[in-house]
Amino acid sequence: MNKTIKIVIIDDSAFMRRALSMMLQSDPDIQVVATARDGRDGIEKIQRFKPDLVTLDLEMPGMDGLTALGTIMKDMPLPVLVVSSLTTEGSQTTLDALNLGAVDFIPKELSYVSLDIVKIKEELISKVKQITKNRSRQFRRLNGSSTKIPLHQESQRRIVDNNWNLRLPKTEFKAVVIGISTGGPFALLQTIPQLPSDFPLGIIIVQHMPPRFTKSLADRLNNLSQVRVREAEDGDTIEPGLVLIAPGGQHLTLSQENTCVKTRVSVDPLNTMYRPSVDIAMESAAQSFQGPIIGVIMTGMGKDGLQGLKMIKQRNGYVIAQDKESCVVYGMPKVAVDNRLTDIILPLGEIPRALIQLARMNT
Repeated sequence: MNKTIKIVIIDDSAFMRRALSMMLQSDPDIQVVATARDGRDGIEKIQRFKPDLVTLDLEMPGMDGLTALGTIMKDMPLPVLVVSSLTTEGSQTTLDALNLGAVDFIPKELSYVSLDIVKIKEELISKVKQITKNRSRQFRRLNGSSTKIPLHQESQRRIVDNNWNLRLPKTEFKAVVIGISTGGPFALLQTIPQLPSDFPLGIIIVQHMPPRFTKSLADRLNNLSQVRVREAEDGDTIEPGLVLIAPGGQHLTLSQENTCVKTRVSVDPLNTMYRPSVDIAMESAAQSFQGPIIGVIMTGMGKDGLQGLKMIKQRNGYVIAQDKESCVVYGMPKVAVDNRLTDIILPLGEIPRALIQLARMNT
């Protein structure tokens, strides 16, 4: 039998506490052990009930969510799933929470009042289960208390020493495409600001996020980085040192136009599980550039990116996967590893160095 996942819900809205409880406890493996109406009450409930995961509203009277989150991360670190507003202000506050250590968020508007309640409930339950799976090891890794580099499957290249950089190929790569989901904002904040202003390749990022959140993420990264970062628009040109983030709710594709590769932003196709889709962006990039590209697959649930990475490999590209220890959810990278698509598997902190060296092989 599976171990029951214990949850504490912190929200000032009685309706939201009830709605989240009903959704979560519809799964027999999940038990809501307590609810709290503000941050102070929530901290007391966490200390008392010792849950596996907390859902946390950010806008509350008394002790607000960010203040409570800071205390949780400092004194009793455990996975926190933020319940966030879809407003622009709400997205910025959510990024603050993710930077403080929250592992993911669910939009408050997509709650029990939504017509898509079945889909939302399934996504919420899936996130809770994936985040809490092996969470003690993964969560401590996120908070910097572990430097261990694990051994991986025999079928994949092992990274067990500091000489992995000597094995990188001397190839003239044309661009970088990063696919990422649950735990992504934290991981990107550890990656993109490490790149130098003269990074010689353009970078495309597909992060599973709703509209507004991707714009806030792009602005946050741009303020912290030496490279330029912005949310992609229709007709952008891929340029060295420019990072384009696929806008939430839309797909990002690329096309060759004369000597340039340009972006196209569209809601089509509508029948994909994710919008933006990592697969669609990676496949399009692999087909559009006149030469190999670098694919990076990072923390996230599901298998989005599998088909895109296959296309990148078919066209002599190079694939980096984030390692299990540093992922919030080892889903998307695991699928790539299991399908023997990865050239190298690295801890989060080593990915920027690998990108810099790979990009400069031809300079």
